[in-house]
Amino acid sequence: MSLSLVQSRALLGLEAASVTVEVHLANGLPSFTLVGLADVEVKEARERVRSAIQNAGLEFPNNKRITVNLAPADLPKDSGRFDLPIALGILAASGQIDAARLAGHEFAGELSLSGQLRPVRGALAMALALHLGGVACRLVLPPESAREAALVPGSEVYGARHLLDVVRRFLPPGAALPGDEAGSTAPEDGWMRCLPTPPGPAPRPADLAEVKGHMGAKRALEIAAAGRHSLLMVGPPGSGKSMLAQRFAGLLPAMTLDEALESAAVASLAGRFASAQWMCRPTASPHHTASAVALVGGGSPPRPGEISLAHHGVLFLDEFPEFSRSALEALREPLETGTITISRAARRSEFPARFQLIAAMNPCPCGYLGSTARACRCTPDQVARYQRRLSGPLLDRIDLHLEVAAISAQQLLESPAGEGTEAIRERAAIACSRALARQGAPNQALSGAEIDRHAALEPAALKFLHTAATKLGWSARSTHRALKVARTIADLAGAEAVAAEHVAEAVQYRRALQATL
Repeated sequence: MSLSLVQSRALLGLEAASVTVEVHLANGLPSFTLVGLADVEVKEARERVRSAIQNAGLEFPNNKRITVNLAPADLPKDSGRFDLPIALGILAASGQIDAARLAGHEFAGELSLSGQLRPVRGALAMALALHLGGVACRLVLPPESAREAALVPGSEVYGARHLLDVVRRFLPPGAALPGDEAGSTAPEDGWMRCLPTPPGPAPRPADLAEVKGHMGAKRALEIAAAGRHSLLMVGPPGSGKSMLAQRFAGLLPAMTLDEALESAAVASLAGRFASAQWMCRPTASPHHTASAVALVGGGSPPRPGEISLAHHGVLFLDEFPEFSRSALEALREPLETGTITISRAARRSEFPARFQLIAAMNPCPCGYLGSTARACRCTPDQVARYQRRLSGPLLDRIDLHLEVAAISAQQLLESPAGEGTEAIRERAAIACSRALARQGAPNQALSGAEIDRHAALEPAALKFLHTAATKLGWSARSTHRALKVARTIADLAGAEAVAAEHVAEAVQYRRALQATL
């Protein structure tokens, strides 16, 4: 048979679109043509496939005109994931393996020149596409990638170490490779069915008990964890802002399976998946020199940025005003929508980006504005320029603004250990479960109509909020943000209605930045 079809998948954002690898062998001048909107890495597969087939002891049809089409032709294809399906298509078209037995399988894997299979990006996204689409299909991948894909419930995934391990499974009846017994069907060491492996003990997060003092800051972290609110901490250098932020992920509720799969699929797409982090909420901490593309994603083909790698986790931005203005302004839409859409002339990709923003900054360039420990050396003009790096619309979208004061050496050395992460997480989880039972979403995700329905204020609380919003000059968004925070504070207190004391505390978390700056 001179024509064969092999199924694979291409990645377009988090979508894993089906691709049919068509291979045709014809008489004529020997050539190897690859068509179908293939990127440079895919076109280089011609040399990798030729060497892998020959070094594996198989026959490469050097005297034929080989045409490989990656259909559909208008779908961009990148990376070396098509090496394995192209090699199998050539072997099937030349009659060395049974083309009919390839049906019901999908293949992906990069080939080394010796025929070894190397891992590919996005294996978990491929298995997730099969699962969500209800496609009953066996997925054949390199072992490292197969272990990722096997995490998807109900998937049938096989791992193969070498091209020959795959070829043995699809030989014609009664055929055998050189050196193998004729008709042998015993599984080889390099071919295995990958089953979901139970995760080992999760890495123990750093404990908040290690943070001395800062009771107000810990309270704000508890509120942020209970309602999934974003948080900005302002304080002098060495006051403990980074230490608090690095321990925040430990306060969040345990991930659900769906959340873990979405988060792991993004990490797999970026080549950063680690099995040790399975079911652990990610924390992304990009350096302040990161560009807007590195932060929100982009490139050609589009790749996820740090905000997508922090999906269902924490994005910690230290030295917040030191990030470029374009990078910070790009956060405005994802903070509202939970997604980021990257549009280019040739393609459009959408990545999830439902993260919790934890930001930290100094009050001025030298960091000691308003500090009693050291005098500030900044001029008013320098302070104003520094503060203007954060736009009003961006600050408006951050729910909690917190002043973190420096603690004295006596407090640091003599204070006992504070409340631990476990106790705070339990309270936050109970409050979060109350919100989910009431409205099906965290308080941070409430829309305008849902706020009116689920965050109704007592008369005294309503009057207090009107007065605060008027005196502080809040926008409608700021007022709604404060109301969401008040609803979370009420959930932590176990209250059905939002009272005046809940609103008063919420107002304090929107005044700290103004008081400091």
